[in-house]
Amino acid sequence: MENIRKIHKVRLGNFLSLEEFVAIARNKAEVDFSENYCSRVENSRKLVEKWVEEERVMYGVTTGFGALCTEAIGKEDTEQLQENIILTHAVSVGQPLHEEGVRGILLMVLQNLGQGYSGVRLEVLEMYKEFLNRGITPKVPADGSVGYLALEAHCALVLIGMGEAWYQGELLPGKEALTRAGLEPMKLSSKEGLALVSGTTSPTALGALALYDLLQAAKSADIIGALTLETLKGVMNAFDARVMKVRPHSDQGKVAENIRKILKDSGVIKKYKGHRVQDALSLRCMPQLHGASRKTLEDARRTMEIEMNSCCDNPIIWPEEGEEDVISACNADSSYVGIAMDSAGIAACTLAKMSERRNNRIIDESLSGYPWFCISKPGLNSGLMIPQYTQAGLLNEMRVLASPASIDNTPTCGNQEDYVAMGYFACKKAGMIAEKLEYILAMELLSDYQAQQFQDKDAKTSSVSRAVYEVLGEKIPVMESDMLLHPHIEYLKEMIHSGMLVEIAENVMGKLN
Repeated sequence: MENIRKIHKVRLGNFLSLEEFVAIARNKAEVDFSENYCSRVENSRKLVEKWVEEERVMYGVTTGFGALCTEAIGKEDTEQLQENIILTHAVSVGQPLHEEGVRGILLMVLQNLGQGYSGVRLEVLEMYKEFLNRGITPKVPADGSVGYLALEAHCALVLIGMGEAWYQGELLPGKEALTRAGLEPMKLSSKEGLALVSGTTSPTALGALALYDLLQAAKSADIIGALTLETLKGVMNAFDARVMKVRPHSDQGKVAENIRKILKDSGVIKKYKGHRVQDALSLRCMPQLHGASRKTLEDARRTMEIEMNSCCDNPIIWPEEGEEDVISACNADSSYVGIAMDSAGIAACTLAKMSERRNNRIIDESLSGYPWFCISKPGLNSGLMIPQYTQAGLLNEMRVLASPASIDNTPTCGNQEDYVAMGYFACKKAGMIAEKLEYILAMELLSDYQAQQFQDKDAKTSSVSRAVYEVLGEKIPVMESDMLLHPHIEYLKEMIHSGMLVEIAENVMGKLN
């Protein structure tokens, strides 16, 4: 995975990677348009203007929306129609979406409409570009979408000088936010209101952010799992390359190789080699489970990057000379991203359940040989007893969230939309799942770190382990008696979330698979 902190500017118009997406949405990298981007947008717009003048039948342009698609709209009313769709579709509810999610939606609208098959004016997209570059973040209620429309409409309200937006840390009326940023509200023209709310832009945005974090957590799981194997004086037989060769799932082999590389110079592993035949499944089955989870996440990455670089508008403006057409279809369906992120959530849940079991083995005296809960005087002190409770509670939430959203169906739009993909919540809950996974891994890492005070002093841990523990030691004291644990859990979670843990390991061992 490319380091997103090194990406400061992204020019839209070519392939947009997951890392570039996160650099813009989360790290606020600057956005620019290529000449090709501008050219294809302008070419498709010319066709829309021509066909509106000719009063050609076009869904959502010269007709109503959804079940009202049989209602004709005269060319004199096309502008009002586009404003109306924004006003009536901005009906998501609840707490506002976090800033990076809103920025992700704005970016996905730019990607969707910038493919050149939507017929919007370039100046509309330039306004959203300025929202990103000048730090205007529309207030977007996060609940109540089946896969499109409502959240996107709240974004578009600010474009026309309505709604609310954050600017320089202050929540303002939309028009005032624009004024302070040196911008003016726009009046939408034919097709633009529909294009701004159509497509899989909100689920793709939230799914992409969640997936980036899940991929990062999966790499962290290899590191933390290896540290636990060392902490528990594990057996390396289960990671032998010959074992991987007879079951050649590539991700299984990559995980095994990662763990071998992390522990290659471990004096602990060397000293205890052969002291038992095999370990519990939560240790020896890491290549198999981590590998299967990572394959699912990598499959989701391929799906999300295709979606991020697609036009999911309806209708499609086909601009190729001699084949010009307006095609009403359903690229706005969110099944691909919904199923991908439902699957990613299940993969994350399996990583978490194995991490909790590994952690339990560290803090259980009968399994690890260390004092109960990694504390010198258990009884007077609880040590690391309760973080495992927290893991259990988080796992309970993850298991419920891992139930697929995409299997649901509630018809909408007077049964014109009698099948609904429900991709939005699949992507939204993936973000919740990713955060819980990070916390569960953080608590396992905390146990690894605290267990080192009881580790054999005549057997060195691996170079990677020492590098990780050295950084942790700068912030987290050795727990000789009970202390406040919460700040340390938050610190470790942020290490995983930010990619710092992976960086520490890779600085020692080179790139992880």
